[in-house]
Amino acid sequence: MPFFIKSGRGTSQGNRFAKGGSKRKFSQNKDPGSKKRLKREDEEIESDSDIGSDVENNNRKIGYESSSEDEETAEEKKLRLAKQYLAQIEAEEAEKRDDDEEINRDIVSHRLKQDILEQAGRLQRQVADNYQVPTVDDITVLRGHQLSVTCVVISPDSRYLFTGSKDCSIIKWDIQRRKKVAVISGGRKGTEQSHVGHTDHILCLAISSDGKYLASGGRNKLIHIWNPDDCTHIHYFPGHKDTISSLAFRKGTHQLFSASHDRSVKIWNVDDRTYIETLFGHEDGITCADSLSRDRAITCGGRDGSIRIWKVVEESQLVFHGHRGSIDCVALINESNFVSGADDNSIALWVVAKKKPLVTFHNAHGRDDKEDDEKIHSTVTSSENWITALTSLQHTDLIASAGSKDGCIRLWKAGENMKSLTPLFTVPVKGFVNSLTFSKDGDMLVAGIGQEHKLGRWWRIKEARNGVVIIRLRNKSST
Repeated sequence: MPFFIKSGRGTSQGNRFAKGGSKRKFSQNKDPGSKKRLKREDEEIESDSDIGSDVENNNRKIGYESSSEDEETAEEKKLRLAKQYLAQIEAEEAEKRDDDEEINRDIVSHRLKQDILEQAGRLQRQVADNYQVPTVDDITVLRGHQLSVTCVVISPDSRYLFTGSKDCSIIKWDIQRRKKVAVISGGRKGTEQSHVGHTDHILCLAISSDGKYLASGGRNKLIHIWNPDDCTHIHYFPGHKDTISSLAFRKGTHQLFSASHDRSVKIWNVDDRTYIETLFGHEDGITCADSLSRDRAITCGGRDGSIRIWKVVEESQLVFHGHRGSIDCVALINESNFVSGADDNSIALWVVAKKKPLVTFHNAHGRDDKEDDEKIHSTVTSSENWITALTSLQHTDLIASAGSKDGCIRLWKAGENMKSLTPLFTVPVKGFVNSLTFSKDGDMLVAGIGQEHKLGRWWRIKEARNGVVIIRLRNKSST
């Protein structure tokens, strides 16, 4: 089966993005006569069209809009947009400096280079070695949910935290004051017609990069859209036929990807309140999804053993295999690299250009240091300490993982070119770690904790408390 899979449909861009959308299956064309392609595992598979999409995405990210004046030429438009971009960067940098100090042009130039590298997927800041082990005073626990916390997201300005739970409620927290700001109450099963909100377990949350929309999903098969400022209900999207397991906004836009146990990925335009299209390809329920700036999403399909990158504009997908168990979580590091975790207690680092992982760390949680390598690599059964949550501080070398109920969150350093994975330190927690996320500035790591796993009740830790753990991450140079 070839690694690069192209859909055979020639649906036009206009038709695909019209209201009502279209369903499309990303086909897996077989070509048994071409053996050479099967051997080219290390071949660069990024398409030339990514360059154009990067520019478009960057324009969308910083708020460019088309001019309504018909007489404006293409060159005039480019000049106007460039001036807007420079003015925005200068304004942002001016806020960080004294009012009477002249803006340093080198800073603006540096910002431009950083944005270009980010869009190209080649930006990776080396920050992991700068962090020190958190102390007891750096760990705060917030309690308010009656049942296990299943998902957490942080607002873009790092001021507020949103949590979802099996008790069907969403809580908004003020991070600095460590207090509740608002509660979106859940309803009972069977009250879907009268209750505004969730009536079954909430499993996923996502917030847009500008903080305008909060999306939630769960076992009642509906996606709810909320106003994060006052927690009022805006809209809901029906369409999935099974549990919604993961949500992800495309960075810099209000395009939403939803993944479900019905094996499909759906795309929505939240601004227009419209459905765009459905993507098929996974052979088992999808367990996790993520997205950055490009018009694409990454998903993992649980026990189908695959990770897929959906290239929406090109109507194609990239398929990756490498874990020996169910792949339960995946997170993008940048546009070219990602990390995944499976129920065989392994974590893998990947590059988009290769269909096999660059490095796999076996027994990532609960490894016995005296255990020999031969025994490690012969372990093919699932572990009680399977990887249940995974996140990255995007565009850096810092990764965090949770091993189910093993009692700790572990932080990792991704080596140069993603060819190594080194444990940094662990943070003790009690209970199932169902969700992890970094703040945008990397100053904190937040975990959703529960007495039970978010998808079932295989084990129950009675001494654990359902809540949220906020871990302050300190820089060594600041002490």
